[in-house]
Amino acid sequence: MAIREILKIGNPLLRERSRELAEDELQSPQLKELISDMFETMRAARGVGLAAPQVGELVRVVVLDIRPNPRYPYIESTGELVLVNPVLTPTGNGRDLDWEGCLSIDGLRGKVSRWTDLSATFRIPGGERCHLEVSGFLARAIQHECDHLDGILWLDRTEDTRSITQVTEFEKYVLPSLLKTPAED
Repeated sequence: MAIREILKIGNPLLRERSRELAEDELQSPQLKELISDMFETMRAARGVGLAAPQVGELVRVVVLDIRPNPRYPYIESTGELVLVNPVLTPTGNGRDLDWEGCLSIDGLRGKVSRWTDLSATFRIPGGERCHLEVSGFLARAIQHECDHLDGILWLDRTEDTRSITQVTEFEKYVLPSLLKTPAED
């Protein structure tokens, strides 16, 4: 396992479309090593998701480990997930406007509209086909990471750039309201 460099906005690889993994690659030691490195890199950076292009690998692989951490203290845990060659389909018309950040875009957060409910079909290492119906923060995180596979960053999806804020200001002015429980209102 190794912590890899996370590419930053401006690196042209972040704007490339990633290729699907072939059947024979789904059981390769290289894929297992990439996934292990991605989890280690994501956790070291205190993220909740990471796409292979963010570490310079233009393949359709996403890892997620949704649990509260210093960057996202207000989220609920859903645990580890690996998606290889994911295909996403909205399962309703609902959309939600909420805050996003990115390990490839240091120091900024902004509001992005995402589908609230979606279906994800994908492979896992070894080749098994999987299907999930997801909603809430997990649906948002999956969409965010899968955008990376197509060279799209959250800044590209921001409809109102006035929501973009420095993380320090987000922590002062926005985070306290996200941490309130309904009983505190």
